[in-house]
Amino acid sequence: MPERQLSDIRQARLERAALVSIGVFDGLHRGHQRVIDSLVARARATRQLAAVLTFFPHPDKLLSDIAPRYYLTSPKRRAARLLNLGVDVVITQRFDDEMRNLPAEDFVQLLVRHLRLQELWVGADFALGYQRRGDIPFLRQQGAQHGFTVKAVELISLEAGGRLIRSSNIREYIRRGELPAANAMLGYPFAIDGIVVRGEQRGRKIGVPTANLDVWAEQLIPAAGVYATWALVDGKMHMAATNIGYRPTFAGEALSIEAHLLDFADDIYGKRLELRFEQRLRAEQKFDDFQDLVAQIRRDIAAARTLLSARAAG
Repeated sequence: MPERQLSDIRQARLERAALVSIGVFDGLHRGHQRVIDSLVARARATRQLAAVLTFFPHPDKLLSDIAPRYYLTSPKRRAARLLNLGVDVVITQRFDDEMRNLPAEDFVQLLVRHLRLQELWVGADFALGYQRRGDIPFLRQQGAQHGFTVKAVELISLEAGGRLIRSSNIREYIRRGELPAANAMLGYPFAIDGIVVRGEQRGRKIGVPTANLDVWAEQLIPAAGVYATWALVDGKMHMAATNIGYRPTFAGEALSIEAHLLDFADDIYGKRLELRFEQRLRAEQKFDDFQDLVAQIRRDIAAARTLLSARAAG
């Protein structure tokens, strides 16, 4: 069995031919899952390997001027999700100027030589190589020359005439705080994770302690506001009301992510915590009176409990 995770396609030494899918797969949404599920099923049926070639940084980071917080998932979490779906080998290829300028023909040669490519599974709008010259017709021509076939999987939408399931659409929903729409496209709750660090202890002083998260600097964060979330820590799931924002009541300037875990009092400083977002309860507000803020926090906690209890009940 080959090494399951690699950082460069040239490291691959596969003992069997492979079915390969290529893409960034940021978020590994329902459209991606459709491709990967088909790839894995076909690989198992034909006793070949299922391999995925993905990229980091995202090509958009090199080719476009985009926001610092952009990714739906970190490379590590993305690779773990792919392996959990049954993929045998995940290659997280660095996307740099060399890769950006690689001619499509040379890209295909890498796939054939290092991955023993038999079938290439991609989305219908896929293209590879310099200036995206390697589109589906090009790849089928190359396949006829090099002995592989191309399986182009059509993009899907949630409903007839609806928006296509794309990472870009999911990012848009998350930036607007529309988590139910984002989660519907993802096929699971959008999540962020980080280490619990010490904050200013204001919540503890009013009887509402919060876990302050230090998250990856490139992780996409939902719009400022209060959210009903699930908090995973030490392998256990807890209801939580999570505030994202700049704490305008206290003239805050830095973005903070603070989760109040319901019915929970353990010391979790320094531990990793994952937040899974269900729904935005309200936008961020500035309160002139501290007591008004406290009263609203209590209402937020009650609202989060009601919503999450209903979701848990099914």
